[in-house]
Amino acid sequence: MRLELETDRFYLGRHYSEAVEGAGGLPVHLPLIPNAEYIASVMAGLDGLLLPGSDSDVDPARYGCEPHPQLGHVVPEKDETDLLTLREAERRAMPIFAICFGIQSLNVSRGGTLIQDIPSQLPNAIKHNQGSPRDRHSHRVRILEGSLLGQLAGGDRAPVNSHHHQAVETLGRELVATAWAPDGLVEAVEDPRSDRFVVGVQWHPELAWERDVLSQALFNRFVDEARTFSSMTGSEREDTVNA
Repeated sequence: MRLELETDRFYLGRHYSEAVEGAGGLPVHLPLIPNAEYIASVMAGLDGLLLPGSDSDVDPARYGCEPHPQLGHVVPEKDETDLLTLREAERRAMPIFAICFGIQSLNVSRGGTLIQDIPSQLPNAIKHNQGSPRDRHSHRVRILEGSLLGQLAGGDRAPVNSHHHQAVETLGRELVATAWAPDGLVEAVEDPRSDRFVVGVQWHPELAWERDVLSQALFNRFVDEARTFSSMTGSEREDTVNA
């Protein structure tokens, strides 16, 4: 979830849950309680981790950098909860689907760094914060041949929306870039290891899941991977309950 600082409320946009449910999954919201024991207990009953977008920025201190003048606000509870869930998902080899802020958290969790403000740090970049309408295709991405994303897209190009001012800079461990914007910014990553599903995208497939083919394919594959993970770990959970 997210944390609204002005009102101290946890919240999350409806589209994420609706997209998961529409693909056949059962969405469960995780409040931002950065307690490792709590996170481990909750995730023991889950089959996949979806990291959503956020209106905050990842604290650059978490990847060893000083704050850029155009850095947005940071929410320590968000950063820490994301990192704890990622650590637990990695330990369990649980399917991970990371969206916008989520791909940035994923990258930082594996030792990567971020571009803190695209407009000021990359003056020749295209516009990556399109505004309304939010589900409109803003630009196209070039997709790595042979990647999972390429299989889901059915080709080496795809139109996407764009709502971010930060982006992946240096890639973290066990991550491969699989899509790029026209200006060269990384738009998608995958974990190349064969024993897990980890996909991160910089755009927002949840905004267009009802009519965009690639968005549907991403959510369908994520839920399928979670279902497979559930079947593989079901007997282990049963043993734990009966112990």
